[in-house]
Amino acid sequence: MAAPNPKKTGLTSGNALFGFTRLIVEFGVLSSFLFSLVLFVNGTVRTVAVIWEALPHFADEKTGKSLLIAAIEQTDNLLIATALLIISLGLQSLFVGRVANLPAWLHIRTFDDLKQKLLGIVVVALAVKFFSVAIKWEQGEGQPILLFGLSVAAVMLAIGVYSSILARLGAHPHQVEGDVKPDAE
Repeated sequence: MAAPNPKKTGLTSGNALFGFTRLIVEFGVLSSFLFSLVLFVNGTVRTVAVIWEALPHFADEKTGKSLLIAAIEQTDNLLIATALLIISLGLQSLFVGRVANLPAWLHIRTFDDLKQKLLGIVVVALAVKFFSVAIKWEQGEGQPILLFGLSVAAVMLAIGVYSSILARLGAHPHQVEGDVKPDAE
């Protein structure tokens, strides 16, 4: 005997509609993942091309500096690719379902977790970008690099303050009942 069909209510239709929106997030997951993949492949191909081009002039002083600049720019590329990969994995974890076989540091349980991981990458990417500009900088061009450095520092400071506030606000819900912080004496 077949079980009776439950009556569909407006609530059930609404739940189905909201359940469908999870699939919309998959577009973001897929696009972030594809950009990440393309940047990783592009970075690898560019690395091989730069090294191949440098081989005939390997002992030249200028070759060393150009390889250093290329390596720093490659690091920037990899950081952006990594950020896109983390966005992809984070959105997948938050909206669709847990992703298996991730390292512990990459488990994202809340949107704040995702923001914190991305902010960390942004800070490192800014530092790498400044390092790249500083390596290319020629003496006598003092003010532009100083202004750029101060701009990068201001953004890093703002991110640091925001991260600190975010961590403090997020700390309270995760506190286990019965945990009592010792009073300062």
